[in-house]
Amino acid sequence: MRVSLLTAFAVTLPYIILEIWLFIAPGLNRDSRIFGLYAIPVAVIFFAGGMAFTFFVILPQAIPFLVNFGGITSQIRPSSYIRFVTSIMFWIGIAFQFPLIIYVLARVGLVRAQVLIDQWRLAIVIIAVISAMITPTIDPVNMGLVMGPMIVLYFLGVLLAKIAERGRDRELSEKETQPDSLSPT
Repeated sequence: MRVSLLTAFAVTLPYIILEIWLFIAPGLNRDSRIFGLYAIPVAVIFFAGGMAFTFFVILPQAIPFLVNFGGITSQIRPSSYIRFVTSIMFWIGIAFQFPLIIYVLARVGLVRAQVLIDQWRLAIVIIAVISAMITPTIDPVNMGLVMGPMIVLYFLGVLLAKIAERGRDRELSEKETQPDSLSPT
């Protein structure tokens, strides 16, 4: 059931994001609506990339460590294994959305890249707390396996925020230099 739910969520993610975008779109200007359409496939790619990263990078490191934790070999029950794998894959897939979310917030003007750079220590503490909530175990190895990519994603988000600010500033300067079409000439 959990595998089916995760697969269904991954397959229907474009539709879910489209519905959210359709709800928000009437309040946006034309450029933002077009940008939102481009963000849908990027969000799906990021989510699928997060799931693939979990399956091919995190799980091959985490499973052997958990099976031999403390030098005691343990047997894995299928229900525990499936619960662990699907929850990690889902939450890491969601975490891979952070750069896109930061980019969108910076594009709208709610977040500045310099503030994100200045507050990097706080961000790492928050990432550590989120990593502790995502990993179902108390060991620092699995927490580190989740925390490492999230820190990289945070700094990727900062880079994307800088790019978004440049684009936003360029658009604002172009709008200021254009003559007002409503004023009489």
